[in-house]
Amino acid sequence: MNGQTAVVLTRDLNSVRTIVIHQPAKLNALSGETALALREALEQAGADPAVRVVVLTGEGRAFCSGADLSGLTGAVSAPGLVQEHVERFFNPLVLTLRHLNKPVIAAVHGVAAGAGASLALACDLRLCSESASFVQIFSSVALVPDCGSAYFLPRLVGLGRAFELMAFADRLGAAESLRLGLCQAVFTDDTFAAEVRTYAERLAACPAHALSLTKQLLNAASEQTLEGTLGLEARWQQVASEHWEHAEGLRAFGQKRPPDYRQRPL
Repeated sequence: MNGQTAVVLTRDLNSVRTIVIHQPAKLNALSGETALALREALEQAGADPAVRVVVLTGEGRAFCSGADLSGLTGAVSAPGLVQEHVERFFNPLVLTLRHLNKPVIAAVHGVAAGAGASLALACDLRLCSESASFVQIFSSVALVPDCGSAYFLPRLVGLGRAFELMAFADRLGAAESLRLGLCQAVFTDDTFAAEVRTYAERLAACPAHALSLTKQLLNAASEQTLEGTLGLEARWQQVASEHWEHAEGLRAFGQKRPPDYRQRPL
């Protein structure tokens, strides 16, 4: 599938679907329309058996510069408008990212600011170009974090560091993001697209069913006690052990060859 709307593009290659925020003139600012289109594109990727990994990125010079505020003119004098906008457009998008049955990689080049940073944090993995940066921009206009930043960021960097980044709205470069664990790798701008493709295709070769269960397990474990997590692990380990991927993994191990998880053996 290769498709597009006015604000989102999609393209497929080797079981990887790339979803592109296509608003380069606005540095891919996130409007309600864009959020709805992204959510639809993610749901389509989740329902397509040919897609094993999703890459989310932005067109042009930025990943996503944050919420597009142009549609909220007069929001200060309209009680409930901002909350309604966030709950209607942005929150469902974040939940779709987290509940998608496939891994999602944020390929971050240029700035990921405000809601754009939150969007990247909601993905399972983050790969950065050298020019990438994250900014919790909210406090610079006397707002609070949204789109899940208050949930995701402290879990990655700790409460104190998260509060500092949110209070000062400091720009966090790619190297420091890697050191803090916000991203998994940093690549040169020239090689970024190729490196992301290689990384995504490597992930696509992993057992898709097992990775889907692992994502569900990590989501659930963040809200569980140790005892609850141990119970979930045992339950889903049983589910994984009964799937054909496990049989292929054991067979490949015995035959001393790489496993092939892309197609169920006849």
